[in-house]
Amino acid sequence: MTSRSLFSVFLFALGLFIATASVRAGGDDWRPVDPAHLAMKTSVVERDADAEAIFWEVRVLDELDGNGPRTVLRHYVRIKVFTERGKESQSKIDIPYLGDNRITDIAGRTIKPDGTIVELKKDAVFDRTIVKVSGLKVKAKTFAMPGVEPGAIVEYRWREVRNDHISNYLRLNFQRDIPVQSVKYYIKPLKIDLSYKTVGMTARTFHGEPTPFVKEKDGFHSTTMTNVPAFREEPRMPPEFESRTWMLIFYSLDEVLPPDKFWPKHGKRVYEANKESMKVNDEVKKAAASIIGDASTPEQKLERLFEFCRLKIKNVNDDASGLSAEDRKKVKENKVPSDTLKRGMGTGTDIDMLFAALATAAGFEARVATLADRGDTFFDPTFPDSYFMSTFDIAVRVGDEWRFYDPASRYVPFGMLRWQEEGQYALISDPKEPAFVKTPLSPPNKSVKKRSATLRLSEDGSLEGDVRIEYTGHFGVEQKEYNDDDTAEEREQTLRDLIKEQMSTAEVSNIRIENVDDPQKPFVHSFHIRVQGYAQRTGKRLFLQPAFFHKGIGPIFTTSERKHPIYFHFPWMEEDHVTIELPEGYALDNADSPDSFAVQTMSKYDVRIAVTKDGRTLDYKRNFFFGGSTVVLFPNTSYSSLKRVFDEIHQRDNHTITLKQSAAAASQD
Repeated sequence: MTSRSLFSVFLFALGLFIATASVRAGGDDWRPVDPAHLAMKTSVVERDADAEAIFWEVRVLDELDGNGPRTVLRHYVRIKVFTERGKESQSKIDIPYLGDNRITDIAGRTIKPDGTIVELKKDAVFDRTIVKVSGLKVKAKTFAMPGVEPGAIVEYRWREVRNDHISNYLRLNFQRDIPVQSVKYYIKPLKIDLSYKTVGMTARTFHGEPTPFVKEKDGFHSTTMTNVPAFREEPRMPPEFESRTWMLIFYSLDEVLPPDKFWPKHGKRVYEANKESMKVNDEVKKAAASIIGDASTPEQKLERLFEFCRLKIKNVNDDASGLSAEDRKKVKENKVPSDTLKRGMGTGTDIDMLFAALATAAGFEARVATLADRGDTFFDPTFPDSYFMSTFDIAVRVGDEWRFYDPASRYVPFGMLRWQEEGQYALISDPKEPAFVKTPLSPPNKSVKKRSATLRLSEDGSLEGDVRIEYTGHFGVEQKEYNDDDTAEEREQTLRDLIKEQMSTAEVSNIRIENVDDPQKPFVHSFHIRVQGYAQRTGKRLFLQPAFFHKGIGPIFTTSERKHPIYFHFPWMEEDHVTIELPEGYALDNADSPDSFAVQTMSKYDVRIAVTKDGRTLDYKRNFFFGGSTVVLFPNTSYSSLKRVFDEIHQRDNHTITLKQSAAAASQD
C-alpha cells in the first residue's frame, strides 16, 4: 500500500477529516457592495480589461454524506463589468467540472450601476459540454446572468463537490479567464500525531510566487494572492496545470529527503508493493508457454503475450467492457495474476500485472515503471514526492534496453504507450537500484490520418462523392475513446457537426463508422458528401481548391505574439488522396502545384497535382508529417518560426486552380 492510501486510511479511521457541513463560504447572505466598486471605470490589475473579479473566495471543507467523506469547495466570486465585450463574456457563465464531481447550490445576482438588483432564477441553470481551446471536452454548469450591462457587478457562488473522497493532496487554482484583484482560500489544516511523527500541512505554489498562510478564527488558515492576471488559453499550449498559477496542498508521511535520496527509496518501495501482484506460479508458466507458441524472437513473444492480455482479459473498469455498475460490484478481487487468468477479467492494474507475470514466466525481466501524465503536468524530478507519478506501465528488458507496455489501455497498439506517457521519464522499480529511463516518443508514421475522396464537380460548383478517413496510432486511440460510449446516432451527429463546422453547406449521408471498439483495426469514418458552392464560378471559370480535406479550416496560429510554449501532443502524419471528376466542357486553365518543402528532419510537406490523360479527372495527393525530430514542446521564442511553417502550409492547402469552360460548351449554356 502506498503512503498516499495509508494516509487516507489513517484519516478516515481517526475521524480527523470531518468538519461541519453547515459552514458557508461568505455565509448564506450576499455581502454588501462597496459604492467605490460600483463606481469603478477601469481595471486595477490589467489595463483595458473588459471585466475584472473584485474578489474570489473559496472555503475548503470536508463533509459527510450518504456515500462517505467528500472534499467540498464553496466558491464566491464578485465581478465588475467595464465594457460591452465584458458584458458579453460575463453574461453567460460556465462552471466546468470533471468526472463524477458535482456543482450544486448555484446562486447569483446582478447589481446594476444604479443599485438595482436582479436575481438569478433557479431554473436558469443547465448542463452542457464545452470544448476548450486545447480541444479538451468538459462538462459544465451553465447559466445566463440577468440584466448585465457595462458598469454592473455580477456575483455568484456555488458548491463544488470533489468525489475523490478525501485525499492528502488538494489542488487550488488561482487564475480565472479575467484578472482578479484578490483570490483567497480558507483551509482548516490537519495535524496528525502518530506514534513516530507529527504530520502537518505543506503547500507548494506552481507558476507563481508562494503566498503565506495566515491564521483565522475557527481553526482555519487563509492564503491570499492579489492582482492575479487573467489566464488565457492559446492553441497548442501545454496543459493548464503546467501554465496556470496554482497551489498544491499536501500531507506526507514520508520523511523529507532530497530528490537523489527520495526517488531510489520510492522505487524500492514500489517494487516491494507490487511483488506479490506479479507472482508467477505453474498456471502462469503454462499459460505463457501456450500463448507464445512458435514465436521465436523477443518481439514476437512479447507481442503475443501483450495481445492476449489486451484481447482476452476483460477490463472491468473500461466502459467498453459492457459491464454495468451492478456487474462491477459483483466482480471478485484478483489477488495474484493466476486469478486474473482464471477469471478472464480484472482491473487495468490486474491486466498489466498479468502481462508482467507472463513476461517473467517467459524468461524476461519485468518491472513496474511509474511515471507522470504529461497531459496534466510535466514531471519535475526535483520535487521529491510521488504525487505526480500518477500512472504506471510495465517495463521489460530486451537485450540492453527497457521497453514499455500497457495492455490495459485497450486501444493503444503494441509498442506504443498513451501519448500522455510517451517521452516521459519513468522510474523503473527495483529491489536494489531503481532508475529513471525515458520512454520513447512514437515517430510520425505510427499516428496517421489517411484520407481519401472520390468526388465529382458540377458546373454550378457543387462537389459530391464518397469519403473515407482512417485513424491509426494516437489518432485512433483518441477517436475510439471519444466514441466508444456513444450511441450510433450520437457518433453520426458528432461527425455531421464536425463537417458542418468546416463546410457549412455540406450534406452528409450514408455514414459508416467502423472499428469503434476494435483494439487492432483502424478507426474509420466513411460517408457520402455533397457540398453546394464548393467551387466559385465566375463567368466561364471555376476556381477550385483541390485540398478538399482542408477546405474551410483556418490557420492554427492567428496571433502575432505568444505567451505560452507551443505543445504538440505527439508526432503525426497525414496522407490525403483526392480525385475530382471535372464537369463536362471544362479544362484546366491553371493547375500548378504548390511547392513542397521540408524543415530539416522535423517536418515535410509534399503535394502532387496531376490530371488524367483524357483531361477529365484531377488527381491530388498530399503528404505531411511533423515531429520527425521527436520534439513536441517548443519555447515561445520559437513561435514566429513555427507560425511561419504552419502559415505556409495553410496557404498551400488553400491553393486554388482554375478550370475554364470551352467555347463550344459555353455556347450551349
